[in-house]
Amino acid sequence: MTDLLAPRPPAPWWRDAVIYQIYPRSFADANGDGIGDLPGIRSRLPYLRDLGVDAVWLSPFYLSPQADAGYDVADYRTVDPIFGTVEDARGLVTDAHDLGLRVIVDLVPNHSSDQHEWFQQALAEGPGSPLRARYHFREGRGSLPPNDWPSIFGGPAWTQVPDGQWYLHLFAAEQPDFNWDHPAVADEFRTILRFWLDLGVDGFRIDVAHGLVKEAGLPDIGRPTEWHLLDVGESPCFDRDGVHEIYRSWRRILDEYPGERIAVAEAWAPTLSRVADYVRADELHQAFNFSYLGTSWNAGDQRKMIAASLNAMGAVGAPTTWTLSNHDVVRHTNRLMQDTQGDVAGRRPTEVDPVAGLHRARAASLLLLALPGSAYLYQGEELGLPEVIDLPPEVRQDPAFHRATGQDGYRDGCRVPIPWSGAETPYGFGPAGAPTWLPQPPSWAALSVQAQDGVPGATLTMYRDALALRRKVFHNEDLTWQDAPEGVLAFDRGEGFRCTVNMTTEPLRLNRPGELLIASGPLTMEDGTAILPPDTTVWWSL
Repeated sequence: MTDLLAPRPPAPWWRDAVIYQIYPRSFADANGDGIGDLPGIRSRLPYLRDLGVDAVWLSPFYLSPQADAGYDVADYRTVDPIFGTVEDARGLVTDAHDLGLRVIVDLVPNHSSDQHEWFQQALAEGPGSPLRARYHFREGRGSLPPNDWPSIFGGPAWTQVPDGQWYLHLFAAEQPDFNWDHPAVADEFRTILRFWLDLGVDGFRIDVAHGLVKEAGLPDIGRPTEWHLLDVGESPCFDRDGVHEIYRSWRRILDEYPGERIAVAEAWAPTLSRVADYVRADELHQAFNFSYLGTSWNAGDQRKMIAASLNAMGAVGAPTTWTLSNHDVVRHTNRLMQDTQGDVAGRRPTEVDPVAGLHRARAASLLLLALPGSAYLYQGEELGLPEVIDLPPEVRQDPAFHRATGQDGYRDGCRVPIPWSGAETPYGFGPAGAPTWLPQPPSWAALSVQAQDGVPGATLTMYRDALALRRKVFHNEDLTWQDAPEGVLAFDRGEGFRCTVNMTTEPLRLNRPGELLIASGPLTMEDGTAILPPDTTVWWSL
């Protein structure tokens, strides 16, 4: 007979992990060249331990011509010199583990760089060569591309080479898509997985996880199409059933290694149930919840999406993930102040009231951190950094910026190097007086780590306190909705915690349900009651 009082084994670390995304070129610059690097990241790992996160996810640092900020990989087994060396990567993993942090690295399996050895050899060998079969080379339709597929970055998804054939690239022309029907491609990536697992990484974030397999025959879409990076809908290019056998084979590799190594899918699919297919028990561990990221700041929409997300992932036994910002979308300090319903990234960021934007962003962050599952934070959000919307065209580096259609090219605004200390640029990002690859706003001196460290009420302080509480308070994946006025969310986690969110434009007076743990903004506390300002989240101990 089972002893119901016997202690349960701890849940896998990743089910409720807080994972912090590092965009390496914008995190910390150790050598003063204006671009962040692996030694810079290593020097700041104690900060992340003290912040209270469980793991870090590093965007690509592999050898790359940097046509798309490293998502065009020329060699998957080495580090680009602008970021350091393989030994720097090994040292970073070792240091992180010594501090109790895990390390997840980006993997880019949908496409390579056009400078990859395979692609260069394919060009040299010509039509019909074995290397061309590892990509999608096709004859055109007269002077037209082989089909009507568009590139995410605008224009057609095909480029013609001098011998007349065309190759497929769902992103930039410098990023030719692999042909995952070719066994050599699958073999190559299994060895790449093992290379980094042997080095000690704890998992992978899989870029464009929904894109590896294309519909057989590469049929036309048959309708006018403009795509956004995270919102492509049903198409023959994405979310084909064949991807799942790839991930089953990867899961078997991950399970061979000790320490609960994981894989996280960047998978956009038409429905949450299709996203859940990626995290079935024999496939990947997590998938990004872009449906939540794109949900407007509205209590009804938020409750509906939270419930739908929990139900969809719960149906396959997987945890839900939550995120508000990343390297591809407008920072939520700005985005949540815009009308974002149906527009995941708030594609063209506009000026917003910085005080109101930060107030709402703090409330959204505290709500996110109260939800069951795994939370992803993007570097700088713990400082309340706003989107930089006034970068001059000559400094922008997003490859889609000058395109007329597709991804609008405003991703540089969330990638500006973050401030650490001091009153002048580069604010401790690099040595004093050193350049930065994107210019930092003068206002960021007041938002630096140094400026907020230990300051009551600062955004950094709120994040540190919330992450510490999250570890102490949440011990299960339960969520129970409570009755609340229109425009207000209220839910319990277990029997001892309640989260209340005022999403209205008016102060909310409510009977205090318990002891105040943390609030995203100032409250007025009276005998037995509390007054929550608009756009405020509160955690209570019941």
